[in-house]
Amino acid sequence: MARTEPPSSADVPPVPGEDPRGVVPEAPAPGSVVAAFFDVDNTIIRGASSFHLAIGLYKREFFRVRDIVFASMQQMRYLAVGENNEQIGTVRDRALLLIKGHSVAEVTAVGEEVYEQALVSRIFPGTRKILDAHLAAGHEVWLVTAAPIEIGALIAQRLGTTGALGSIAEHVDGVYTGRLVGELMHRESKADGVLALAEKRGIDLAASYAYGDSANDIPLLSTVGFPCAINPEPRLRRFARERGWPMREFRGKRRIAKRSLKTASWAGAAWVLGLVARSLTRTVRGR
Repeated sequence: MARTEPPSSADVPPVPGEDPRGVVPEAPAPGSVVAAFFDVDNTIIRGASSFHLAIGLYKREFFRVRDIVFASMQQMRYLAVGENNEQIGTVRDRALLLIKGHSVAEVTAVGEEVYEQALVSRIFPGTRKILDAHLAAGHEVWLVTAAPIEIGALIAQRLGTTGALGSIAEHVDGVYTGRLVGELMHRESKADGVLALAEKRGIDLAASYAYGDSANDIPLLSTVGFPCAINPEPRLRRFARERGWPMREFRGKRRIAKRSLKTASWAGAAWVLGLVARSLTRTVRGR
């Protein structure tokens, strides 16, 4: 039986097969498939997964101290104000240069370790419940991320989902060239990727779901019949409110979130400064 009123708590996840606003979607056409598409950063995982990957790569001397400082500042900025096109482009270009000349196997191995040591503990339980509910309902579940496809596929595998769409870094004979194949999986590219996947796999998008946290996820959310904003940043919150899209907040009460953000930012800054200091000290001693 369909609900006639929305859930009273923002922490109650939507039930697959039923829109949180109380409308039961029509069954997909025979032979078609229902799917749920999830953004990753700040939707499934708190913060930017690429930041934690950068830490793992730094430990293996893939790049220099100034690169990890750059990654740290981008992480704090992302947590504070969300993402934007300029930031995404800068991070993309820097990331491609960092992995140039390294093997796919190396980066994948680092990604596996980073997932176990950092990412698994940052998964939002509320989002995980929604994701698991879709799997239990027999829906396909796809992660759609701007992160490298190798990392997206790794997270998808660990979460038991159908698969992932991600940015494809060119590699020849298993070694990254520093170039991107096609577009970064971001904004309209996410929507294009989902549309192509739906055509290939017979996914009924009108009966499908999508989840994202940023205004940059609006093209993705707009491809399905049942979009939902999770942990929405202000621009997406306004847009979702205008469209009547449901929203879910899994970051805790706003006051707690602000205090945690400030603490995390100062702690992150202190950690970066300490890292730089230790590195400079080792350099001086080496000389």
